Amino acid sequence: MSFGPTLFKSIHKPLTGAPKDRKRRVLIVDDHPIVRQGLRRLIEAETDLEVCGETETAREAKSLIRELEPDAVIVDVSLKQGDGLELVKDARAHYPSLPLLVLSMHDEAIYAERMLSAGANGYIMKQAASDQFLVALRRVLEGGIYVSEAVGNSMIEKFASGGAYISANPIDSLTNRELQVLHMIGKGLSTRQTAEALNLSVKTVESHRQRIKRKLSLRTSAQLMQYAVNWYAGREPGSGA
Repeated sequence: MSFGPTLFKSIHKPLTGAPKDRKRRVLIVDDHPIVRQGLRRLIEAETDLEVCGETETAREAKSLIRELEPDAVIVDVSLKQGDGLELVKDARAHYPSLPLLVLSMHDEAIYAERMLSAGANGYIMKQAASDQFLVALRRVLEGGIYVSEAVGNSMIEKFASGGAYISANPIDSLTNRELQVLHMIGKGLSTRQTAEALNLSVKTVESHRQRIKRKLSLRTSAQLMQYAVNWYAGREPGSGA
């Protein structure tokens, strides 16, 4: 996957007041220890960057942002005790100028625009080369927006269509909350676990599950589970592979 230059200017002001010779401090929020270790090595190999903290949960991330005052936060979509979308929304509401870069294995065609709308400054896939990740991180630190060329072209196409753009992917019809629930089902969480993770009632989660089935033309809970697991794993939804 190739990444193009910045296509949009950030609506968020860059951080100010930090000495230019000071290393920029980065907080890593990812639920995979190996990924966090790899990111730490990559970041700390740079003379102008350092990792100030890391966590696997959205809940602890909120506390660390407040306590550590990082210059940027790297956020995964999939987290423990919450999820990346809610964390981005919360961080943007409380820290309007904080650069937020989403780094995820999940399909950018589904998540990138949602994350940007929630307040993220950039979205990059984990499959991207390490040098592209560093470009993306520095871009958001400078107050810019970073997206792949494919995402940028898609956003431009939707804008140019004046709202007449219709996606062929049924998942695009899901609301952010419904997408979160589908994500949790794909991770193998039960209805009660999903409710706890998203701070919702079991009844509300059940209602979301019913709407998801209707929008995705799925008849049974078993079909929903298979679809969610395959989608979460990056396979063609509905396949048994």
